[in-house]
Amino acid sequence: MKHLSFSFLILCLTAGAASADCYADYKAKRDDPLRLHYGVAAVRGDCDTRSAAEQLRPRLAADGWQLLNVLGVFDESGLDERKESAGEYFLRY
Repeated sequence: MKHLSFSFLILCLTAGAASADCYADYKAKRDDPLRLHYGVAAVRGDCDTRSAAEQLRPRLAADGWQLLNVLGVFDESGLDERKESAGEYFLRY
């Protein structure tokens, strides 16, 4: 029984680490007329710019936006400093 409890504890700890929050800040555009926006979005899985771009392209395209670039990825400690700049696009996509 001790072995089972220890295994469960390890599973819980690793699952918590794997679900750590990841966010990306990005730039997107719409044409005709040209509109640009800066935003912040949650990213699932790998916390890197490639994964963020793969996830953001279809999310943005669904509303007619084209992803220009992912500026970077960060954890929740970087959210507050970006909230005002992202405005209505803060965690929208």
